[in-house]
Amino acid sequence: MSLGRTFTLYTGAKIPAVGLGTWLSEPDKVRQAVLYSLQNGYRHIDCAYIYQNEHEVGQAFTEAKVPRNEVFVTSKLWNTHHRPEYVRPAVEASLKALQLEYLDLYLVHWPVSFAPKGKPEDTPVTPEKDYLFPQKDGKVDLEEVDPLKTWAAMEELVDAGLVKAIGLSNFNIAKIQHILDNCRIRPAALQVELHPALHQQELLDFCAKENIHVTAYSPLGNNIYGKDRTVDDPAIAEVAKKLGKTPAQVCISWAAQRGTSVIPKSVTPSRITENFQDFILEKEDFDSVSSLGSRNRRYNDPGMEEWNCNIFQ
Repeated sequence: MSLGRTFTLYTGAKIPAVGLGTWLSEPDKVRQAVLYSLQNGYRHIDCAYIYQNEHEVGQAFTEAKVPRNEVFVTSKLWNTHHRPEYVRPAVEASLKALQLEYLDLYLVHWPVSFAPKGKPEDTPVTPEKDYLFPQKDGKVDLEEVDPLKTWAAMEELVDAGLVKAIGLSNFNIAKIQHILDNCRIRPAALQVELHPALHQQELLDFCAKENIHVTAYSPLGNNIYGKDRTVDDPAIAEVAKKLGKTPAQVCISWAAQRGTSVIPKSVTPSRITENFQDFILEKEDFDSVSSLGSRNRRYNDPGMEEWNCNIFQ
Protein backbone atom coordinates (compact mmCIF):
# COMPACT_ATOMS: atom_id res chain seq x y z
CA MET A 1 0.00 0.00 0.00
CA SER A 2 0.94 3.62 -0.45
CA LEU A 3 2.54 5.60 2.35
CA GLY A 4 -0.62 7.72 2.21
CA ARG A 5 1.20 11.00 1.69
CA THR A 6 -0.83 14.01 0.58
CA PHE A 7 0.00 17.55 -0.47
CA THR A 8 -2.15 20.56 0.35
CA LEU A 9 -3.30 23.04 -2.28
CA TYR A 10 -3.56 26.69 -1.30
CA THR A 11 -7.33 26.14 -1.22
CA GLY A 12 -6.85 23.74 1.69
CA ALA A 13 -7.76 20.67 -0.38
CA LYS A 14 -5.50 17.65 -0.02
CA ILE A 15 -4.26 15.84 -3.13
CA PRO A 16 -2.92 12.30 -2.65
CA ALA A 17 0.74 11.94 -3.60
CA VAL A 18 0.17 8.90 -5.83
CA GLY A 19 -2.71 8.76 -8.28
CA LEU A 20 -3.76 6.82 -11.35
CA GLY A 21 -3.27 8.32 -14.79
CA THR A 22 -5.77 7.38 -17.51
CA TRP A 23 -3.87 8.59 -20.61
CA LEU A 24 -3.37 5.96 -23.34
CA SER A 25 -5.69 3.50 -21.62
CA GLU A 26 -7.46 1.19 -24.06
CA PRO A 27 -11.28 0.93 -24.31
CA ASP A 28 -12.93 -0.82 -21.35
CA LYS A 29 -9.53 -1.46 -19.81
CA VAL A 30 -9.60 2.01 -18.29
CA ARG A 31 -12.90 1.22 -16.55
CA GLN A 32 -11.40 -1.94 -15.10
CA ALA A 33 -8.20 -0.12 -14.12
CA VAL A 34 -9.99 2.72 -12.33
CA LEU A 35 -12.33 0.30 -10.57
CA TYR A 36 -9.42 -1.89 -9.46
CA SER A 37 -7.41 1.11 -8.29
CA LEU A 38 -10.29 2.50 -6.22
CA GLN A 39 -10.93 -0.93 -4.71
CA ASN A 40 -7.27 -1.10 -3.73
CA GLY A 41 -6.80 2.25 -2.06
CA TYR A 42 -6.21 4.84 -4.76
CA ARG A 43 -7.97 8.12 -4.08
CA HIS A 44 -6.56 10.32 -6.86
CA ILE A 45 -7.68 9.82 -10.46
CA ASP A 46 -6.35 11.96 -13.31
CA CYS A 47 -8.57 12.36 -16.38
CA ALA A 48 -8.86 14.55 -19.48
CA TYR A 49 -11.39 15.21 -22.24
CA ILE A 50 -8.78 14.39 -24.89
CA TYR A 51 -8.35 10.85 -23.53
CA GLN A 52 -11.80 9.98 -24.93
CA ASN A 53 -12.46 7.63 -22.01
CA GLU A 54 -14.03 9.77 -19.29
CA HIS A 55 -17.34 7.92 -19.71
CA GLU A 56 -15.56 4.69 -18.74
CA VAL A 57 -13.95 6.37 -15.74
CA GLY A 58 -17.45 7.50 -14.76
CA GLN A 59 -18.71 3.92 -14.96
CA ALA A 60 -15.91 2.86 -12.63
CA PHE A 61 -16.79 5.60 -10.14
CA THR A 62 -20.37 4.34 -10.09
CA GLU A 63 -19.34 0.71 -9.66
CA ALA A 64 -16.73 1.40 -6.98
CA LYS A 65 -19.18 3.26 -4.72
CA VAL A 66 -16.40 5.15 -2.95
CA PRO A 67 -17.81 8.32 -1.30
CA ARG A 68 -17.28 11.26 -3.64
CA ASN A 69 -15.53 13.37 -1.03
CA GLU A 70 -12.86 10.69 -0.62
CA VAL A 71 -11.63 10.79 -4.23
CA PHE A 72 -9.62 13.63 -5.80
CA VAL A 73 -10.56 13.91 -9.47
CA THR A 74 -8.77 16.04 -12.05
CA SER A 75 -9.81 16.73 -15.63
CA LYS A 76 -8.55 19.10 -18.31
CA LEU A 77 -9.86 21.67 -20.77
CA TRP A 78 -8.97 20.64 -24.32
CA ASN A 79 -7.41 22.95 -26.93
CA THR A 80 -10.63 23.30 -28.95
CA HIS A 81 -12.40 24.85 -25.96
CA HIS A 82 -10.26 27.90 -25.18
CA ARG A 83 -12.75 30.47 -26.42
CA PRO A 84 -14.57 31.64 -23.27
CA GLU A 85 -18.00 30.52 -24.46
CA TYR A 86 -16.74 26.93 -24.85
CA VAL A 87 -15.25 26.55 -21.36
CA ARG A 88 -18.40 25.82 -19.36
CA PRO A 89 -19.87 23.41 -21.96
CA ALA A 90 -16.53 21.61 -21.94
CA VAL A 91 -16.45 21.03 -18.19
CA GLU A 92 -20.13 20.09 -18.24
CA ALA A 93 -19.35 17.45 -20.89
CA SER A 94 -16.59 16.01 -18.68
CA LEU A 95 -18.83 16.03 -15.62
CA LYS A 96 -21.59 14.25 -17.50
CA ALA A 97 -19.17 11.60 -18.76
CA LEU A 98 -17.62 11.15 -15.33
CA GLN A 99 -21.06 11.11 -13.66
CA LEU A 100 -19.92 13.74 -11.17
CA GLU A 101 -21.36 17.00 -9.90
CA TYR A 102 -17.98 18.70 -9.53
CA LEU A 103 -14.27 18.28 -10.18
CA ASP A 104 -11.62 18.75 -7.52
CA LEU A 105 -9.25 20.27 -10.08
CA TYR A 106 -9.69 21.47 -13.67
CA LEU A 107 -6.64 22.34 -15.75
CA VAL A 108 -6.02 24.15 -19.02
CA HIS A 109 -4.39 21.18 -20.75
CA TRP A 110 -2.03 22.99 -23.16
CA PRO A 111 -1.15 26.64 -23.89
CA VAL A 112 -2.23 26.03 -27.49
CA SER A 113 -5.63 26.78 -29.04
CA PHE A 114 -7.36 24.91 -31.87
CA ALA A 115 -10.21 26.37 -33.90
CA PRO A 116 -13.35 24.69 -32.53
CA LYS A 117 -15.56 22.51 -34.67
CA GLY A 118 -19.23 23.14 -33.91
CA LYS A 119 -21.07 25.40 -31.50
CA PRO A 120 -20.50 25.43 -27.72
CA GLU A 121 -23.91 23.85 -27.09
CA ASP A 122 -22.95 20.96 -29.37
CA THR A 123 -19.89 19.93 -27.34
CA PRO A 124 -19.89 16.11 -27.39
CA VAL A 125 -19.59 14.15 -24.15
CA THR A 126 -17.31 11.63 -25.80
CA PRO A 127 -15.47 13.31 -28.68
CA GLU A 128 -14.19 11.80 -31.92
CA LYS A 129 -10.68 12.49 -33.21
CA ASP A 130 -11.82 14.90 -35.94
CA TYR A 131 -13.49 17.05 -33.28
CA LEU A 132 -10.38 17.06 -31.10
CA PHE A 133 -7.94 17.81 -33.93
CA PRO A 134 -9.72 20.08 -36.47
CA GLN A 135 -7.78 20.25 -39.72
CA LYS A 136 -6.99 23.01 -42.19
CA ASP A 137 -4.79 22.44 -45.23
CA GLY A 138 -3.70 19.09 -43.86
CA LYS A 139 -2.56 20.48 -40.49
CA VAL A 140 -4.15 21.07 -37.11
CA ASP A 141 -6.14 24.31 -37.32
CA LEU A 142 -4.48 26.58 -34.76
CA GLU A 143 -5.95 29.87 -33.61
CA GLU A 144 -5.02 32.65 -31.22
CA VAL A 145 -7.16 32.92 -28.09
CA ASP A 146 -6.25 35.32 -25.28
CA PRO A 147 -5.29 33.01 -22.38
CA LEU A 148 -6.59 35.59 -19.92
CA LYS A 149 -10.07 35.30 -21.40
CA THR A 150 -9.88 31.52 -21.15
CA TRP A 151 -8.72 31.86 -17.55
CA ALA A 152 -11.54 34.24 -16.66
CA ALA A 153 -14.00 31.62 -17.92
CA MET A 154 -12.18 29.01 -15.79
CA GLU A 155 -12.64 31.27 -12.76
CA GLU A 156 -16.37 31.34 -13.42
CA LEU A 157 -16.44 27.55 -13.07
CA VAL A 158 -15.22 27.94 -9.50
CA ASP A 159 -17.88 30.57 -8.87
CA ALA A 160 -20.52 28.17 -10.22
CA GLY A 161 -19.37 25.30 -7.98
CA LEU A 162 -18.55 23.08 -10.95
CA VAL A 163 -14.89 22.82 -9.93
CA LYS A 164 -13.16 23.27 -6.58
CA ALA A 165 -9.85 24.52 -7.99
CA ILE A 166 -8.33 25.47 -11.33
CA GLY A 167 -4.84 25.19 -12.70
CA LEU A 168 -2.59 24.78 -15.70
CA SER A 169 -0.76 22.04 -17.56
CA ASN A 170 2.31 22.27 -19.81
CA PHE A 171 2.72 26.00 -19.13
CA ASN A 172 6.20 27.47 -18.69
CA ILE A 173 7.20 30.10 -16.13
CA ALA A 174 6.50 33.10 -18.37
CA LYS A 175 3.04 31.85 -19.30
CA ILE A 176 2.18 31.05 -15.67
CA GLN A 177 3.39 34.49 -14.59
CA HIS A 178 1.13 36.12 -17.19
CA ILE A 179 -1.87 34.38 -15.59
CA LEU A 180 -0.71 35.26 -12.06
CA ASP A 181 -0.33 38.93 -12.97
CA ASN A 182 -3.87 39.20 -14.32
CA CYS A 183 -6.05 36.67 -12.51
CA ARG A 184 -8.79 36.87 -9.90
CA ILE A 185 -8.37 33.24 -8.80
CA ARG A 186 -4.80 31.97 -8.76
CA PRO A 187 -3.79 28.63 -10.30
CA ALA A 188 -3.76 25.99 -7.58
CA ALA A 189 -1.75 23.41 -9.50
CA LEU A 190 0.44 22.79 -12.52
CA GLN A 191 0.78 19.46 -14.27
CA VAL A 192 3.91 18.88 -16.36
CA GLU A 193 6.15 16.09 -17.58
CA LEU A 194 8.64 15.20 -14.85
CA HIS A 195 10.85 12.16 -14.39
CA PRO A 196 14.47 11.44 -13.43
CA ALA A 197 15.71 12.54 -16.88
CA LEU A 198 13.66 15.79 -16.85
CA HIS A 199 13.81 17.59 -13.49
CA GLN A 200 12.50 21.04 -14.46
CA GLN A 201 13.92 22.30 -11.17
CA GLU A 202 13.61 26.00 -12.04
CA LEU A 203 9.92 25.49 -12.77
CA LEU A 204 9.44 23.58 -9.50
CA ASP A 205 11.18 26.33 -7.54
CA PHE A 206 8.99 28.97 -9.17
CA CYS A 207 5.83 27.04 -8.34
CA ALA A 208 6.95 26.51 -4.75
CA LYS A 209 7.47 30.27 -4.40
CA GLU A 210 4.01 30.94 -5.83
CA ASN A 211 2.33 28.18 -3.78
CA ILE A 212 1.32 26.24 -6.90
CA HIS A 213 1.32 22.49 -6.41
CA VAL A 214 3.02 20.44 -9.14
CA THR A 215 1.85 17.07 -10.47
CA ALA A 216 4.27 14.92 -12.45
CA TYR A 217 2.92 13.18 -15.53
CA SER A 218 4.82 10.55 -17.54
CA PRO A 219 6.90 9.82 -14.40
CA LEU A 220 8.37 6.73 -16.06
CA GLY A 221 9.17 8.48 -19.33
CA ASN A 222 6.17 6.98 -21.14
CA ASN A 223 5.55 8.50 -24.57
CA ILE A 224 3.74 7.85 -27.84
CA TYR A 225 6.77 8.42 -30.05
CA GLY A 226 8.65 5.18 -29.48
CA LYS A 227 11.49 6.78 -27.52
CA ASP A 228 13.41 4.84 -24.88
CA ARG A 229 11.75 5.27 -21.49
CA THR A 230 13.55 6.59 -18.40
CA VAL A 231 12.23 3.72 -16.31
CA ASP A 232 14.19 1.29 -18.51
CA ASP A 233 17.53 3.01 -17.91
CA PRO A 234 20.23 0.80 -16.32
CA ALA A 235 20.82 3.40 -13.58
CA ILE A 236 17.20 3.06 -12.42
CA ALA A 237 17.38 -0.72 -12.65
CA GLU A 238 20.51 -0.75 -10.50
CA VAL A 239 18.87 1.23 -7.69
CA ALA A 240 15.73 -0.91 -7.94
CA LYS A 241 17.73 -4.14 -7.69
CA LYS A 242 19.67 -2.85 -4.70
CA LEU A 243 16.46 -1.92 -2.85
CA GLY A 244 14.34 -4.89 -3.89
CA LYS A 245 11.89 -2.59 -5.68
CA THR A 246 10.67 -2.29 -9.26
CA PRO A 247 12.12 0.46 -11.49
CA ALA A 248 8.65 2.01 -11.64
CA GLN A 249 8.43 2.14 -7.84
CA VAL A 250 11.80 3.90 -7.76
CA CYS A 251 10.70 6.57 -10.28
CA ILE A 252 7.35 7.12 -8.57
CA SER A 253 8.90 7.39 -5.11
CA TRP A 254 11.57 9.76 -6.41
CA ALA A 255 8.84 12.03 -7.80
CA ALA A 256 6.81 12.05 -4.58
CA GLN A 257 9.95 12.71 -2.54
CA ARG A 258 10.51 15.88 -4.59
CA GLY A 259 7.17 17.18 -3.33
CA THR A 260 5.18 16.50 -6.47
CA SER A 261 2.11 14.32 -6.75
CA VAL A 262 2.60 11.67 -9.40
CA ILE A 263 0.15 9.91 -11.73
CA PRO A 264 1.58 6.72 -13.27
CA LYS A 265 -0.67 5.05 -15.83
CA SER A 266 -1.35 1.35 -16.02
CA VAL A 267 -4.27 -0.95 -16.84
CA THR A 268 -2.53 -4.05 -15.45
CA PRO A 269 -3.71 -4.93 -11.92
CA SER A 270 -0.30 -6.11 -10.73
CA ARG A 271 1.37 -2.90 -11.90
CA ILE A 272 -1.41 -0.73 -10.48
CA THR A 273 -0.71 -2.42 -7.13
CA GLU A 274 3.07 -2.07 -7.49
CA ASN A 275 2.83 1.60 -8.41
CA PHE A 276 0.91 2.24 -5.19
CA GLN A 277 3.82 1.04 -3.03
CA ASP A 278 5.86 4.22 -2.74
CA PHE A 279 8.70 4.49 -0.25
CA ILE A 280 11.40 6.87 1.00
CA LEU A 281 14.71 6.80 -0.86
CA GLU A 282 17.91 7.25 1.11
CA LYS A 283 20.00 10.24 -0.04
CA GLU A 284 22.54 8.08 -1.86
CA ASP A 285 19.86 6.32 -3.87
CA PHE A 286 17.86 9.51 -4.45
CA ASP A 287 21.01 11.17 -5.82
CA SER A 288 21.76 8.20 -8.06
CA VAL A 289 18.32 8.49 -9.62
CA SER A 290 18.66 12.26 -9.87
CA SER A 291 21.92 11.92 -11.79
CA LEU A 292 19.89 11.23 -14.95
CA GLY A 293 18.70 14.84 -14.84
CA SER A 294 21.70 16.01 -16.84
CA ARG A 295 20.01 14.51 -19.92
CA ASN A 296 17.14 17.04 -19.66
CA ARG A 297 15.07 14.84 -21.96
CA ARG A 298 11.49 15.82 -22.74
CA TYR A 299 9.51 12.95 -24.24
CA ASN A 300 6.14 14.60 -24.82
CA ASP A 301 6.16 17.65 -27.10
CA PRO A 302 3.20 17.42 -29.50
CA GLY A 303 3.84 20.99 -30.61
CA MET A 304 7.05 19.97 -32.34
CA GLU A 305 5.96 16.42 -33.21
CA GLU A 306 2.41 17.07 -34.45
CA TRP A 307 0.99 20.59 -34.16
CA ASN A 308 3.63 22.76 -35.85
CA CYS A 309 4.01 25.14 -32.93
CA ASN A 310 6.53 25.81 -30.18
CA ILE A 311 4.88 25.14 -26.82
CA PHE A 312 7.74 25.40 -24.37
CA GLN A 313 9.56 28.54 -25.55
